[in-house]
Amino acid sequence: MHKTSATPVSQRFYTNCWSCLLLFSLVLFSTTDSSAAEKKTDAGSSKSAAKKEKTEEWVSLFNGKNLDGWKVPEFGGEGEVHVKDGNLMLDMGVDLTGVTLTDLKKMPSNNYEVELEAMRVDGTDFFCGLTFPVKKDPCSFILGGWGGSLCGLSSIDGDDASQNSTTTFQTLKKQKWYKIRLQVTDHKIQVWLNGKQIVDQNLKDRKISIRHEVELSRPFGITSFATTAALKNIRVRKLTPEEVAKTAPKK
Repeated sequence: MHKTSATPVSQRFYTNCWSCLLLFSLVLFSTTDSSAAEKKTDAGSSKSAAKKEKTEEWVSLFNGKNLDGWKVPEFGGEGEVHVKDGNLMLDMGVDLTGVTLTDLKKMPSNNYEVELEAMRVDGTDFFCGLTFPVKKDPCSFILGGWGGSLCGLSSIDGDDASQNSTTTFQTLKKQKWYKIRLQVTDHKIQVWLNGKQIVDQNLKDRKISIRHEVELSRPFGITSFATTAALKNIRVRKLTPEEVAKTAPKK
């Protein structure tokens, strides 16, 4: 009878061992490589987050408790100005009611961004007339004027928000908050409403001014016109040189 050799069994045993060892090495390498990649990604994310946080140094202009840092201008016929439930309230007056910033150390004159939220509580005219500096000149952004839907800048080359290139008409409902983001740089004025850009005004060779009715809002103030308005989350930050450069005209 032919005897079967034990050698093939040994070979199979060692072959299986080497296969297991190779598989284990591949798994270990893959795990180590993945961990290194995750650590690299985490490090990159941390750097990005730190960079983002550095460029978003917001300064609050309204504390939600009282009118510290603000004054109430005497337009004549203005409604009551007070704080209610953390909101700055401009009660309906005969024409203009508003507040003007007195803590001017917080307010840059150029290359900055402002954010706030505004609500038309009652009335049919503008519930946010935001007057702001453009270097040495003042300008105003009007939200919901001339019957309730007109938006734009007052004034460009002497033309107010109802008759210049920034004029738009928006659907603005009562009892609804609207987020306003306004950006002023060396090159342009931009405004976003609830994330949608509605103003993109270049400044080169343009004359910027305000209507005489809001002179008392200079250099930074907010008004409503025959309308009760609520305001909150008013804040400002300086822009970085990189952010300013992005608004420059393309060559």
